[in-house]
Amino acid sequence: MVGYDPKAEDRNISNLEVAVAGSVSGLVTRVLISPLDVIKIRFQLQIERLSLSDPNAKYHGILQAGRQILQEEGPTAFWKGHIPAQLLSIGYGAVQFLSFEVLTELVHRASVRDARDFYVHFLCGGLSACVATLTVHPVDVLRTRFAAQGEPRVYKTLRDAVVTMYRSEGPLVFYKGLNPTLIAIFPYAGFQFSIYSSLKRAYEWALPAEGKKNGNFKNLLCGSGAGIISKTLTYPLDLFKKRLQVGGFEQARASFGQVRSYKGLLDCAGQVLREEGAQGCFKGLSPSLLKAALSTGLVFFWYELFCNLFHHMRKADS
Repeated sequence: MVGYDPKAEDRNISNLEVAVAGSVSGLVTRVLISPLDVIKIRFQLQIERLSLSDPNAKYHGILQAGRQILQEEGPTAFWKGHIPAQLLSIGYGAVQFLSFEVLTELVHRASVRDARDFYVHFLCGGLSACVATLTVHPVDVLRTRFAAQGEPRVYKTLRDAVVTMYRSEGPLVFYKGLNPTLIAIFPYAGFQFSIYSSLKRAYEWALPAEGKKNGNFKNLLCGSGAGIISKTLTYPLDLFKKRLQVGGFEQARASFGQVRSYKGLLDCAGQVLREEGAQGCFKGLSPSLLKAALSTGLVFFWYELFCNLFHHMRKADS
């Protein structure tokens, strides 16, 4: 069970083990879904319509984009920015799951509400994600810059990127897109945790025998469902965040088509709606939903698997 469960007092794992489980779940998942993440970011940053009918559009479909990136940049392009992405996943997973466990336990100890309530999981999930985001946002900006650049590369190494960005754009560059990130991540993560728990309870109610036997499959399936629903509900804010994060990086985007400059979240949203229409707010939704299903399902799958492993190891030692 993700989050504090007063009915599972025998599941005794330390905060360190919770953080390790969160880190490892993020690390393994990131390796597997990185290609989809690169395609999603390319779609989000493209001004032109994602359609064959637009002759200026560089990308217009998942398979076409995958083939073109492979032909032009080679297979390693699908793991561009992988080192900062892994640092992001490891740090984010540890802070988020640890914060969530601590917050849900605090709610239970304070006797405010049942720690397993939908609203408690939504609030604690959102807050834990905000804490994790504040911790690792500079790495997220680096990851986005690496994934967004074409050939020739502007940044050769992680150190080169940090030094160049700091010198040319100042220290605040590492927090570009923070406002829409926090605005988007709170409901996104809140829905992830609350919908995941709700889907698990629904699964166990509908299939009581299967729910007890196939725990790993249940976690994977419910995590995937939670990822799809939460991503769809909050997707436009994720797109605005990506557009803002590559501000000041226009020279490396020239080979991909048109570029735009934005003064802030509201300006970004306004320009996208005026120039690209409402559908522009959902560019890259298809690979993003595929990525959300896989990543959220795998993160919860691996997290619960490692938590249970730590729990059984403690029982074996006692």
